[in-house]
Amino acid sequence: MVLSVSERTFTQEVLESPIPVLVNFEAPWCGLCRIIHPLLLQFQDECQEQIKLVGVNADQNFKLSTTYRLKSLPTLLLIENGTIQHRLEGFRGRDDLRRALEEIKVSYSDRSVSYNSPKTVDLGCR
Repeated sequence: MVLSVSERTFTQEVLESPIPVLVNFEAPWCGLCRIIHPLLLQFQDECQEQIKLVGVNADQNFKLSTTYRLKSLPTLLLIENGTIQHRLEGFRGRDDLRRALEEIKVSYSDRSVSYNSPKTVDLGCR
């Protein structure tokens, strides 16, 4: 299950998160959003504690949609330490998204980052 985030909880759940967060901006009317949902759940399952997945209803959170200058839905932002590291938009389907998510996994498996703890956390997903 994907954690639903709103304008009220965005700062705490995303910008102040101790681990990177993949933010899925979506809307109930968006067909592609529904199509990619199982792929995102699989990504979440594979990355578990290394990358957090949250969903934002773009229609109900207009300020966030404007702040992040959404041009199309779905739009995925990987945010780490309050900064956008990857922006995924304009993909045409599952295969495009699968490749993009694989690139994210590879980029995080190539490094180790310490998140508010003395030990290093390996961000490599399974």
